[in-house]
Amino acid sequence: MRAQLRTKAISICDQKIAKKGETVGLSFYAFFSNKNDDPDALMEMAEWWIKTHKLDHFEKAVKIRELIRSGA
Repeated sequence: MRAQLRTKAISICDQKIAKKGETVGLSFYAFFSNKNDDPDALMEMAEWWIKTHKLDHFEKAVKIRELIRSGA
């Protein structure tokens, strides 16, 4: 995953956790606006989420943040 996308995803995880607590879940769509204005990044995140890590549709933001931070 590109560094820019990693940074964005970690920031969004941090925001969600701060707002709703450590049990908040999210999907990979949480990293994008409702408009499909960056399909390459969306597909990159979807591949990381679905193919690489075989994650469920909704996962805990804490788990996602740690996976991204670890470079997984």
